Amino acid sequence: MMTDIDWRTGTWTTPPVRQEIRPDGLFVTAHEGSDAWRITSYGFIHDSEHALLRTFPPESAIEVTFRSDFSAQFDQAGLFIRADAETWIKSGIERSDDVDSLGAVATRGSSDWSLAPVAEWHGRLVTIRASRSGDAVTLRARVEEEPWRLVRVTPLDPDAVVSAGPFCCAPTRSGLTVQFTSWRATDPDESLHP
Repeated sequence: MMTDIDWRTGTWTTPPVRQEIRPDGLFVTAHEGSDAWRITSYGFIHDSEHALLRTFPPESAIEVTFRSDFSAQFDQAGLFIRADAETWIKSGIERSDDVDSLGAVATRGSSDWSLAPVAEWHGRLVTIRASRSGDAVTLRARVEEEPWRLVRVTPLDPDAVVSAGPFCCAPTRSGLTVQFTSWRATDPDESLHP
């Protein structure tokens, strides 16, 4: 059963410049320099993402839908999952080297990163779905009503206390405002494969 989550029930990891609830969604303006990353390749720790989180229990799923409308290097939005400062996952669309890409970062002490170009998704509504089942989180994405794409399967301690919700970051500029159109809780996917 799909249940809408009220934007007012979440807690921000880092408050954004501005948030506004309108009839067509939540509009979030990111701080310049906001990001989430730990160590790998770059050597720095960024822990300033704007993630609006609520409890993400085992054997459940969370979906976030947003408009993919980015223009600057590393503009990003999607779904953020957090156990603690060193254990978190983000998945969504990120603008990298002038291309919108679908990707994920899984962090367990240090971050990793995967991207796949989705230039045709620019300006459209994208949904990121995380299913938490057993010792794993399965990440899927789709644009509008097109079929789901598997993004990643990554481990997560089944006993961990975890929260999840929409996020955005603007590592290289000011003025990024992201429109989130829905935040939903539902049952986890029944299988890794259709």
